[in-house]
Amino acid sequence: MTQAATSLSLKEPTQVALKQLIKEYQIDEVECVVADIHGVARGKVMPAYRFGEMQSTFLPFSIFFQTITGKYFDYESDDYSTEIDIRLVPDLSTVRSLPWARHPSLMVIHDLVYQHGDAVQCAPRNVLRRMIDLYAQKGWKAIVAPELEFYLTERNTDSDIPLKPPYGRSGRQSVGRQAFSMMALDEYEPIIEDIYKFAEAQGLDINTIIQEGGPAQLEINLMHGDPLALADQVFVFKRLIREAAMRHDCYATFMAKPMENQPGSAMHIHQSVVDAKTGVNLFSDEKGKPSDLFYHFIGGQQAYLGAATCIMAPYVNSFRRLMPGDAAPINLEWSIDNRSAGLRVPRSGPEARRVENRIAGMDTNPYLAIAASLATGYLGMTRKINPDKEFKGNAHQANYGLPRGLQEAVVAFDESDELQEVLGRQFSSIYKALKACEFEEYMQVVSPWEREHLLLTV
Repeated sequence: MTQAATSLSLKEPTQVALKQLIKEYQIDEVECVVADIHGVARGKVMPAYRFGEMQSTFLPFSIFFQTITGKYFDYESDDYSTEIDIRLVPDLSTVRSLPWARHPSLMVIHDLVYQHGDAVQCAPRNVLRRMIDLYAQKGWKAIVAPELEFYLTERNTDSDIPLKPPYGRSGRQSVGRQAFSMMALDEYEPIIEDIYKFAEAQGLDINTIIQEGGPAQLEINLMHGDPLALADQVFVFKRLIREAAMRHDCYATFMAKPMENQPGSAMHIHQSVVDAKTGVNLFSDEKGKPSDLFYHFIGGQQAYLGAATCIMAPYVNSFRRLMPGDAAPINLEWSIDNRSAGLRVPRSGPEARRVENRIAGMDTNPYLAIAASLATGYLGMTRKINPDKEFKGNAHQANYGLPRGLQEAVVAFDESDELQEVLGRQFSSIYKALKACEFEEYMQVVSPWEREHLLLTV
């Protein structure tokens, strides 16, 4: 049996079970990974026998002070200036095979703690765990289901050349919008088969795969469940999908807006809140009607998602998706079964009543996006914020209600003391400094549009 066909996981998250797994499957090496603030996998690789001894391993605190380009930004902190070590703590419930590796290998997602044992609060996984704990203190448990949209493209080694869809089985490139087309899916069947194969090997559940609106744009829907487990899955899936595409000589990109005049890629987040003890959906009352908590959750999202937009849309490119004239939302109106609204309430029975956040792009860090989305709902529920009246009609024709760019979005986040408090002061401070630095980097680049229209005209 090949590794790609074998789902490796621990029946019990113990060192003894880990050693048995390593021995039984003759594992060569283990990847010790964490998600940085961008959602990029950072970490170390070590021989499997050494990992099995569960000895401490470390990374420098500076992994949180790199922009998406790799540049380090200045930050007033002794921990930053001295580059202290922070300890990686393996979460053995996340042990998964690496089906694309040449030799039997595992990956394990880690948590980050200081050497004295306290959690590193700016670590994205810990930001989400903080939010989960706040819900638990109220007797609540959040349930989420993310949707993953992405494009397949030709290999692109020159960043000045626009992206193009890859050639499919027919030998042709997809050029039109073929949403939900089975023939369009069949064009990339070999890649999709590898996605299924890799997902099965990593113990990941796929609900559905569909052709989205753009050429070679696909969407994967995941089963609903625990926010941390689902964020882990998105984190793993993004790498899995890239590896499957690479096997077929093309790229998978999670940019929010990779192609001009084509739809952007979102990570819609379906959200509900249940009683932590009974599992009963608290968005419905005893008669099966929408509850006060349901409306307060929406009210909180309307009140605070604007301030959280720099997390849902973390790059300058992200805001090219949130533009009038396409499928992405442009405001925080809420509406039942209405995909033009930023907050959609799908039609469902009382037990499945939920709110879909359609603001988040696929370029976001899944831990941070889910944490921020739940944070806005939490503030609404705890502060009993009432929503606006349900929007009727096409919300794309309503007023633009989101920040128009990254700088404006960071200012909105900076002005929301309540949201920063809930997400954590250390994280919020670092995130604002990171995004300010990235914006300054972007402003130093002269674009093709500027050369085309200003060079000989102004």
